Amino acid sequence: MSLPENLQAAVTAWLAAQAGSRRPGSQALSQTYRAGGTSAGVDLGSYLVARLPATFAAVDRVLAELARLRPGFAPRSLLDAGSGPGTASWAALGHWPGLDAITFLDSSPPFLALAAALARQGPAALAGATPVGGRMEDIPPGLVADLVIAAYALAELPLDRAAATAAALWRASREALVLVEPGTPQGFARLRAVRQLLLTQGAVPVAPCCHALACPMAGDDWCHFSVRLARSRAHMHAKAARVPFEDERFAYLVLARGGAPQGGGRIVAPPQQAKPGVSFRLCSEGRLETRHVARRDGAAYKWARKLDWGDLWRPATEEDAP
Repeated sequence: MSLPENLQAAVTAWLAAQAGSRRPGSQALSQTYRAGGTSAGVDLGSYLVARLPATFAAVDRVLAELARLRPGFAPRSLLDAGSGPGTASWAALGHWPGLDAITFLDSSPPFLALAAALARQGPAALAGATPVGGRMEDIPPGLVADLVIAAYALAELPLDRAAATAAALWRASREALVLVEPGTPQGFARLRAVRQLLLTQGAVPVAPCCHALACPMAGDDWCHFSVRLARSRAHMHAKAARVPFEDERFAYLVLARGGAPQGGGRIVAPPQQAKPGVSFRLCSEGRLETRHVARRDGAAYKWARKLDWGDLWRPATEEDAP
């Protein structure tokens, strides 16, 4: 996965305007964000090089799942909460070009200014986005949107504030709330607390959860996924990387105000391929289980070979079901 051409052009132009400034600590910056560090004092150029591509890739993967599972969902307004440089807004427009009202909400004036600078080179909805300074937990009462996204934003809050902040985001969402966090035990712990709270407020799980039952993850286990993104030359240089790609681990939660959970199961670990067949770890109906599809099972095995970590377990036909 790569950045859209217009976003890459906007980033390149902004970095060119800052030519001569150093980009120290890009590798450390990624580690800080994945560990839940704050954006206070972050070098904006380092962020664009080291973190924007990974954030975009994770958010884009999550929004693709929302669009696939809710094909009738067509938001016209978006609140990008904890927006940073507006990464989630760029990703959302790729799935719902009908968006015509975007709000950037961030407590950092430098990030709001950066979001506006990049947005001026994007589609009309982005160029006309409204920047709002403030904390996510203090959303103005009149600020509501069809879709609310908070990407890698709850990670900057203590666990005891994350659920309450998500409740404020939920109140601001007319139709759907999307939360994306680092794919760490701490990132998942925040989302599990949010899920538990918002289910009591009528939220309907869309993804990754296929059910509204208690989360079965326990102990040192945590629910997370992975997306592979292409590294630009600047990205490789900043991280002293030798391979042209990076795997971003992320956790996420998509909640809606209507409909019902999908049912079926979600593949929550990389499939294990062996000579006798392929095995999958699933979260299904409030429990974790292992499914094995034998090579000798013909059509079912052919179907199962196409599945990957993060996919839904839902056979296309009865004949496919193992």
